[in-house]
Amino acid sequence: MLSGHNDMAATPLEAPAPTLEARRNATIGLPKCDNPAERRFPLTPEAVGALTRMGFAVNVESGAAAFIHYPDEAYARAGARIVGRREALQADIVIHLAPLEMAGIRMLRRGAILLSLANFSRRQGAEVVRELIARRIINIAIDLVRDPLGNRPFGDILSEIDGRSAMTIAASMLADPVNGKGILLGGIAGVIPCEVTIIGSCLAACAAARSAMGLGAVVRLFDDDVYRLRAALRQLGNGVIGSSVHPHVLENALRTADIVIVTDRRGALPVDGDVDRILKHKVMLFDISETPGNAFPAARMVDLGEIDRNCCKSATGFAMANDMASDHVRACFINPGSTVPRTAAMALSDTFITLLNQIAGCGESGAMLPLTPGLQEAALTFMGKVVNDRVARMVGMRCTDIRLLLSLS
Repeated sequence: MLSGHNDMAATPLEAPAPTLEARRNATIGLPKCDNPAERRFPLTPEAVGALTRMGFAVNVESGAAAFIHYPDEAYARAGARIVGRREALQADIVIHLAPLEMAGIRMLRRGAILLSLANFSRRQGAEVVRELIARRIINIAIDLVRDPLGNRPFGDILSEIDGRSAMTIAASMLADPVNGKGILLGGIAGVIPCEVTIIGSCLAACAAARSAMGLGAVVRLFDDDVYRLRAALRQLGNGVIGSSVHPHVLENALRTADIVIVTDRRGALPVDGDVDRILKHKVMLFDISETPGNAFPAARMVDLGEIDRNCCKSATGFAMANDMASDHVRACFINPGSTVPRTAAMALSDTFITLLNQIAGCGESGAMLPLTPGLQEAALTFMGKVVNDRVARMVGMRCTDIRLLLSLS
């Protein structure tokens, strides 16, 4: 019995060695994001410390985490090396949430892994994709990654943050006495609460609805998918009014709404009249759908990431953004999640650790993809080919089935 116990104890000791060696050979690059609309950073110093203890070498560009208020020294104490931009981009695995500019792509090591958001509306799309292909970059869109249960670990986190931050910002705008209406959403005895209309019932919509309910607002939720709407209402409870997207019902809700949030609708809102004429004066409009701009075509798109970076340093400052559009053009706000970059970093860090652990455990970068269908679905470019249908259509190229490439690799 003792002999058998010793054999069992000795068996796992040699197994972790190859994986640990693979991790020691893998470098993670965290370059600074120079996109004016993106303030989020993927990893906190605590997450970097966990990765270095696992055997990764982490290179952080100097000043990269300034927007989440972490100095270079915090990352250095966690075991990272503070480097210049080129060295950060020369890592085996580079994490850059926003679209990487052409100069940065040309600095990437040939065959490296680039973890980013899907960025389907990226500028210079065809040129960027051709450069990724030429350098044989494995570009994985983290917001498209799915786990074995079909959930989107990264996408769901970012959607929830978008929904909650949109409602927080909207409440601040309404409360501003100069550029807003100087009113609270609700919860005051004897005062009629504000009305919030949310188009969609996805995770972002539920997060926004939950925040609005907590502030005392009247919340209406609309969706074409009755089954998803039913699930959302079951989750949110009796405090939300749910409805299918009937034009007349939706039009009435838009007429009285103080805040309108569109979460997942790609086309125009199905109402009989002109949406702009239906809406109240100084209504707060937010479009946090995948392709913003369709729901309110007459409104001016205002990126909250850019506003917060340039001029808004407080809740009152956010309300000033509503005055950026003229009296004849409404403002529709997008990208609310970038206004809370530190929250995003803390929420994303654990999920990145899990993903990077999988990559290192598979040795070579491409070896992980056959084992995880959720990563195959998230790949945009692989082995010098476009492997995502939407990217292929966007740039006018032929899409290659990634499973075929994996069978040949």
